[in-house]
Amino acid sequence: MRRRNIKNAHERILQHENLMIFDPAAFKGNWNKVFGNDFPIYLEIGMGKGKFMLEQSRNNPAANFIGIEKYESVIAVALDKMAPFQPANLKVVAMDATNLLDIFSDGEIAKIYLNFSDPWPKNGHAKRRLTSPRYLDIYRTILKNEGEIELKTDNKRFFEYSVLSLLEHNWQLKDFSVDLHDGRTDIVTTEYEEKFKAKGMPIYYLKVQKKG
Repeated sequence: MRRRNIKNAHERILQHENLMIFDPAAFKGNWNKVFGNDFPIYLEIGMGKGKFMLEQSRNNPAANFIGIEKYESVIAVALDKMAPFQPANLKVVAMDATNLLDIFSDGEIAKIYLNFSDPWPKNGHAKRRLTSPRYLDIYRTILKNEGEIELKTDNKRFFEYSVLSLLEHNWQLKDFSVDLHDGRTDIVTTEYEEKFKAKGMPIYYLKVQKKG
């Protein structure tokens, strides 16, 4: 899907100081101080336009949420969507997932969401997939004991790759579906997910837990 570039995206982002964290490395190991409580922290990697994070934060006031996204144009749209609700338990960071260890300490995150990540379909690009071994090592570090990863995708090949990668690297499978929306109505969706659902496309889902 083509990403629309917004010329004034950076300026729009600067208008949302209450939602944006501009120097995330400064809070490594101290993210609970950002939120002012000891609630668990849930992280979405590649939050897109923010629908999922916003709904989760509103539905779960006893948890804190951090959405990371590397494209400023996408962040600007997400912030405009979030701003009217002023969620105190939601923050946004502009960054790439390769740098997660720079901003989170060991065991600081309770759950990671991977929603409709780029599948990088070419075999030569496998290491760029967010469920490749190098990323799984990062997740294992920043997740607390028994922390979880939840993944959703419309891409069957990426789903199969992810299942194998996670199981081969000693993650415990907790939940699994090859058609998540079949008979379920309690699902918090992303913008992409709504479009796929409207077309009748199956959504693949899995939940895994970090083993000790």
